[in-house]
Amino acid sequence: MLFHKKYYKSDLHEWVVFIHGAGGSSAVWYKQLKSFKEEFNVLLLDLRGHGKTPSNEKETKNYSFEMIAHDVIEIIDFLKIKKAHFVGVSLGTLIIRQLGDMIQDRMHSMILVGAITRFNLKSRFWVSIGRIFKNVMPYMWLYKIFAFVIMPSKNHSEARNLFINEAKKLCQKEFLRWFRLTGQLKSLFEKFEDRIQIPVLFVMGDQDYLFLEPVKHLTENVKNTFLWIVEECGHVVNVEKPDIFNAYVIRYLHNLKSNPELSWKV
Repeated sequence: MLFHKKYYKSDLHEWVVFIHGAGGSSAVWYKQLKSFKEEFNVLLLDLRGHGKTPSNEKETKNYSFEMIAHDVIEIIDFLKIKKAHFVGVSLGTLIIRQLGDMIQDRMHSMILVGAITRFNLKSRFWVSIGRIFKNVMPYMWLYKIFAFVIMPSKNHSEARNLFINEAKKLCQKEFLRWFRLTGQLKSLFEKFEDRIQIPVLFVMGDQDYLFLEPVKHLTENVKNTFLWIVEECGHVVNVEKPDIFNAYVIRYLHNLKSNPELSWKV
């Protein structure tokens, strides 16, 4: 079972489940914890091989998004969480989208930070480079390269360093298992184009050079999706602009409970 921490307030408060990205851990949400646990029941977890969830050397060679989503479902079943808001960052947004296919009836909403919905030419190039060198280059070299490509600017440094430091807890085999998930992304990207029956809020920095434009296109064409762009911010808005992020998302979730039709007007 995944390592997890719950912060329970009462049965009257809704649950918020935070899901980190590849190479990260629940530590990426440390700037959210204080504000959110005052307003909601909160669940933090470390995905397989990340943070305090150990890597199982006997595991299958290849992971799937469905397999990882089942890990999350196992935790919320164990804690008897009937329904929750799911907040994810980077690759964690893809895991939440997979959960949307599997347990949408247990989701109040999706909050997708630095969402990956398509690869542009530049991101496809770097994924191809990773596939070429993944078996011969130390994984931390590749991870650092990807971190600088995704978060290149000086004001991205805190988020970049946080992800790099957390990625050091991985091992080479675990990194490869997660990297192989890139081969499954095409079918998962297509799911983003399907209408979903719950509200989806995308939170993107205006300096998220690889992933912002595909999200703009998606939200213009798919119902129940809304886009909030944060100025002077990169891929990991919750780390770079935590006060703005916390206030906006908490207000959004409260509005969602009281008036779903107007929830995005915060």
